Amino acid sequence: MKHIILPKGKKVYFASDNHLGAPTAKDSLPREKKFVAWLDTIKEDAGAIFLMGDLFDFWFEYKRVVPKGFTRTLGKLAELTDAGIPVTYFVGNHDLWMNGYFEEELNIPVYHKPQQFTINDTAFFIGHGDGLGPGDKGFKRMKKVFTNPIAQWLFRWLHPDVGVRLAQHLSINNKIISGEADAKFLGEDKEWLVQYCKRKLQSEHYDYFVFGHRHLPLEIALNEKSMYINLGDWINYYTYAVFEGETLKLKEYTS
Repeated sequence: MKHIILPKGKKVYFASDNHLGAPTAKDSLPREKKFVAWLDTIKEDAGAIFLMGDLFDFWFEYKRVVPKGFTRTLGKLAELTDAGIPVTYFVGNHDLWMNGYFEEELNIPVYHKPQQFTINDTAFFIGHGDGLGPGDKGFKRMKKVFTNPIAQWLFRWLHPDVGVRLAQHLSINNKIISGEADAKFLGEDKEWLVQYCKRKLQSEHYDYFVFGHRHLPLEIALNEKSMYINLGDWINYYTYAVFEGETLKLKEYTS
C-alpha cells in the first residue's frame, strides 16, 4: 500500500476519460484546452493528481515513435511534475500500450492494475475500472488480444501512419472498444464495478473506491463507511473528484 501525507491546505484531484483525439484531433481540441485550463486552476493547491486512464482515445508506444498531438496536455503535465506536484497515471483500455514514455519524459509513474493508497488516514482503492467484476465481458475478451505479446509485436510492425489510423477507426466505431455500449447506468444492483467493490470489502476495508471507465459521474454508498466513486468523463460531464483531507467529492468544471 502506498502512502500520501497531504500538507495543510493541499488537495488530491482525480480525473478520467478524456479520450483526446476522438472523434478527430480538431474536434477534441476544445476539450483538451478545457482540461489544460482545469489543470491550471488546481496547480496552486494540488498535493497530488491522479489521472485514471483513457486520457487519449488511442496511444501506442513504438520504440522511437509516439502518436502525434496532445502537445498542450503533455506540456502542462511536464510543467506540473517539474514544479514538484506528483502525478500518477493508471492506464485505461484505450491507452494500455504505455511502455515508459510517461515515466521517462514526464516523471509520471504508470500503473496497469488497481492500487491501494492511504491518503492521510483514508484508505483508497484506485484504478481505471476496465475488466473488473462480473460484467464487461466483451472488453475482457478484447483485452486478451490487446495485451497478447505476439499481437503487440505484429502491430508494432505496421507503419505508424497505418497502425494509428486503423486503431483510431476501431476505437471510434467498435462499441466494445469505445465504451458506448456501457455508458448507461445499469442500476445499483447491476453495476459490475459496484459488485466488485462489495466483494473487495469482504476481505479488507476501504473508505473510497475510485474508478473511471464507465463515463458516468456516480457516488454510491457501499455500506455505512465505504463509498464507490466513478469520475465521469471530459466529453459530456467534465467532472472530477477532489479529496480535501477527510472527504472525497465529485465536482463539475464549468469554466
